[in-house]
Amino acid sequence: MRAAVLHAPGDIRVEQVPVPTPGPGEALVRVAACGVCGSDLNRMLRPGGAYHLPLICGHEFAGHVVALGSELAAAGTVAEGDLVAVPPLIPCRRCSSCSRGHFSLCEDYDYFGSRRAGAYAEYVAVPAGNLMVLPADLDPRAAAMLDPAAIALHAIWRTKLRTGHRVAVIGAGPIGLFAIQWARLAGAAEVLSIDVSEQKAAMAVEAGATHTATTPERARELAGEGYDVIVESAGVPATADQAVSLAARHGHAVFIGIPHDPVVLPKPSFGNFLRREVSLHGAWNSFSAPFPGDEWRVAAQAMRDGRLHWKFMITHELGLDALPGLMHQLGERSVFSSKVLFLPNGDRQPTGERP
Repeated sequence: MRAAVLHAPGDIRVEQVPVPTPGPGEALVRVAACGVCGSDLNRMLRPGGAYHLPLICGHEFAGHVVALGSELAAAGTVAEGDLVAVPPLIPCRRCSSCSRGHFSLCEDYDYFGSRRAGAYAEYVAVPAGNLMVLPADLDPRAAAMLDPAAIALHAIWRTKLRTGHRVAVIGAGPIGLFAIQWARLAGAAEVLSIDVSEQKAAMAVEAGATHTATTPERARELAGEGYDVIVESAGVPATADQAVSLAARHGHAVFIGIPHDPVVLPKPSFGNFLRREVSLHGAWNSFSAPFPGDEWRVAAQAMRDGRLHWKFMITHELGLDALPGLMHQLGERSVFSSKVLFLPNGDRQPTGERP
């Protein structure tokens, strides 16, 4: 099969590799679509980003089952031809966190596209526990976007968002755009989107934002007494500081983005945190019990019934040949993008065809 293989930071080659053989409790999935996550750029372009090399990256994916291992075939829970989304974290199911159903906090997990071969490839072998069977009429591209949708919902659920609350979402990438929608669906009275990009501000309005700000000064001007809930999805030190400083009394700030530099809270921001009794929350991944969690199930249903919009986020749909060049462009920020999808098998949408 064809796959985009990472050999060294920045050295990405589309080449022929063996089709994986599914184990007894696994299925072989033909990848319909695989999205780009910001973590992919760090992993593929920065030294020390990958756990091992060579590596096939890509973890936001969905596809069709084309072969079943012996145990999975006997179980009858999945059939060839099924459309599946694949939650990328493979929990150990043994540690103390897993025993309590806190799968996002698993202490010994495996992960597609980072610790094992991912989905910038035509086929992936997937354990039974990571096969989320979806209705056949759901668009596979939507299924491939369940991961960022679930991450945004997981973060929202870490707060105490209530009907009538004021919400600010920092960062208008796909996770931020989904967070805006979840906030509106939860009854937020207003949602401010903060992003330096005018293009992304326009996308935020399409997602349901009632206000946008492209500068810290404008965000501060709109904040007034502060926001009840702030979702930080940009992952840079300046926006972490901004999230704390924009919080209202007894507000909640939840952090999704992963900074690569030290985060320092200046004295005024720390004073705001103390004096307003602000709650700060970390949000890691998107999983709960029963695995993969209600975050995934609610997101899938909301996509299917049209409450959660996703098509407007897609800026690129490309084959694997374009992957090395576009990854470098994304890393250099020389091209505008929101959700980038790679379609490893082109426009073909087979259901049950074996490799």
